Amino acid sequence: MQDRIKVVAVETLAKGWGLLTSTSIDFRRRDGAVQRLVREVYDHGNAAALLLHDPARDTVLLVRQFRYPPMLNADQPDLLEVCAGLLDPGDDHPEQAAAREALEETGHAPRAIRHVCDAYMSPGSLTEKVSLFIGNYDETTRRHAGGGVVAEGEDIELVELPMAEALAMIGDGRIVDAKTILLLQHLALERLG
Repeated sequence: MQDRIKVVAVETLAKGWGLLTSTSIDFRRRDGAVQRLVREVYDHGNAAALLLHDPARDTVLLVRQFRYPPMLNADQPDLLEVCAGLLDPGDDHPEQAAAREALEETGHAPRAIRHVCDAYMSPGSLTEKVSLFIGNYDETTRRHAGGGVVAEGEDIELVELPMAEALAMIGDGRIVDAKTILLLQHLALERLG
């Protein structure tokens, strides 16, 4: 890769919850020409997400929470999503993080967790890679009421839906979160065999 990409300069634009940088690179194109590119990149770490599914009842348990960026786009800011959160830097395994987030957000300790894939949701500007999982829940996996961690600004509503309704909500725009769409559609494809 070093023969294609040369980092010329990196400038820190902001450092808070994450790190926002502006990076200048010399990029060797396929035709051999070198082009100077400037890219802003936001890094707040990697994440894990988990879709909770009750196979016996064919329901999914999602969370509804406020998201400021969709509001900036003049969209509904209370999104329906799968459980998700950032990995603790250096000492967190994605499956552990996904299970932890499910427990914090829904009160359920998922069983039979399986890895679906890893995905970049916006690779043009975010370093975040999300590890995606599906896990099972039912009445025996409930440990507490859920709702998230108040100290982290979470105010989470639990929403249980029949799988068919959740899939329909993708088509009519009530579910617009990428990780949620990907996991619901993956589960639907799995069921087709």
